Amino acid sequence: MAQANTSQMLKGVLQGCLLMLLADEPSYGYAITQRLNEFGFDTVPKGTIYPLLMTMEKKGLLASTMRASPDGPERKYYHPTPAGLAAKQDFLLDWQILSTNVARIVQLEANHHE
Repeated sequence: MAQANTSQMLKGVLQGCLLMLLADEPSYGYAITQRLNEFGFDTVPKGTIYPLLMTMEKKGLLASTMRASPDGPERKYYHPTPAGLAAKQDFLLDWQILSTNVARIVQLEANHHE
């Protein structure tokens, strides 16, 4: 699949993924990027994550606190707000429906090529 198509699809799910990761463990920008990499999102540009975190905070989905870092200046740690946790649940339900429907269509395509 072309990179541009992958990028467009990813934009629709990245917010939900961030809400799930941050609900699991509050974190800061660089560590969030590293965690996404562990799940195969290593092609997501770092310039995508920071603006998305800021947008999510402005929308009230995330809150942040500054914490001391042993490696230098303080870090901004993000965690979901109650609205963010509700958005996470909505995402999970939407994703389940979407993935089920797409899987059915993919299976239809696979049956045509047998």
